[in-house]
Amino acid sequence: MESFSLILAIVVVTALAFDFTNGFHDTANAMATTISTGAMKPKVAVAMSAVLNLVGAFLSVEVANTISKGLVDEAGIRPEVIFAALVGAILWNLLTWLVGLPSSSSHALMGGLIGATIASAGIGAVHGDVLVTKVLIPAIAAPLVAGIAAMLATRLTYSLGSKAESQASKKGYRTGQIASAGLVSLAHGTNDAQKTMGIITLALVAGGAVAPDSDPPMWVILSAGLAIALGTYLGGWRIIRTMGKGLTDLQPQQGFAAQTSAATVILASSHLGFSLSTTHSVSGSVMGAGLGRKGGVVRWSTATRMFVAWGLTLPAAALVGALAEYVTGFGSWGTAVVAVFLIASSAAIWKLSRREVVDHTNVNDTADAEPAGVVTTAIAAVTPPPVGGTAPASEDPVPSFPAQATAERTPTTTTTV
Repeated sequence: MESFSLILAIVVVTALAFDFTNGFHDTANAMATTISTGAMKPKVAVAMSAVLNLVGAFLSVEVANTISKGLVDEAGIRPEVIFAALVGAILWNLLTWLVGLPSSSSHALMGGLIGATIASAGIGAVHGDVLVTKVLIPAIAAPLVAGIAAMLATRLTYSLGSKAESQASKKGYRTGQIASAGLVSLAHGTNDAQKTMGIITLALVAGGAVAPDSDPPMWVILSAGLAIALGTYLGGWRIIRTMGKGLTDLQPQQGFAAQTSAATVILASSHLGFSLSTTHSVSGSVMGAGLGRKGGVVRWSTATRMFVAWGLTLPAAALVGALAEYVTGFGSWGTAVVAVFLIASSAAIWKLSRREVVDHTNVNDTADAEPAGVVTTAIAAVTPPPVGGTAPASEDPVPSFPAQATAERTPTTTTTV
């Protein structure tokens, strides 16, 4: 019994560690556009996001129930299986954070859980219908829906504000961005914090600490909310830079449209119990907003690397989770080996990150940003100028990467793909 209590405690601590990585990994979802357009100072933005993440954690338990009751069979799942799943999810989060790619913490968690469950109880223990309807379909639909909504909202925003004075309009939209960023943070708390609640509840059920089909206990809700809020406050500055500056250059009007569209999609999915990736939703809305502005472009080379990371998330985390579960199957010493491997790998990734520090002081620097690729340059080149030959004040040309300068800077033989 003492051994079991120890493994259950290890699982809970590891789950909260994952929740912490989820917080700093996904800070960009709420605050990248707000920071990149100058609507809020970086540290103030992440502090506000952290508080609202905590509040959002108390608003619903539908997503938590999807993970704890729906994705895999509770019967036959041991606490070691949950531990192995978390190992896969944490390592994927840290690796993608190191390279600044906004991948899905949600899919990393579910991939690790699926892989560890299959290794322990067989493929029949995974509920395929739930996986398809509440995980895979939303993963594809969310960025498309959010992207289209953001593109249309951006065009409508510029159309309605075409006659407004430029500086007054931008100031108004920056204020709107603060409100929409707060809504995204709240939505993130209602969706992502619940995933950790669900995984801890599943571990408690597996260990016999709570009855099957139980909702998350209050201490689980509180601890998960605090962990994700702390991670959010520390800020995933590498991913914030990619989301705010790497995909496209956003004006305040576009940032407002992107955040509002993403928040709407995330809140709707939380209400329906879909374990949605907030990263997919926000990334799709940012790209949609980039295409929605006349002359606005998306850096497709960055987007392509991001899409590849999305596709690899579930299988990569599942593979690590399955291997970790295999090792834990050797008993207490196997679990200890996996724990040491997780700690050592996390420390190594952190040490590598210190070679090039990205924080609130340089998150908006663009000197080393990737030049726009061939597709981006071509779109900018063929975009017809507005009537009168100059862009209206509300649709400023992209300041950092004008089409001609980009074409001159980008060698034709070394274009990033």
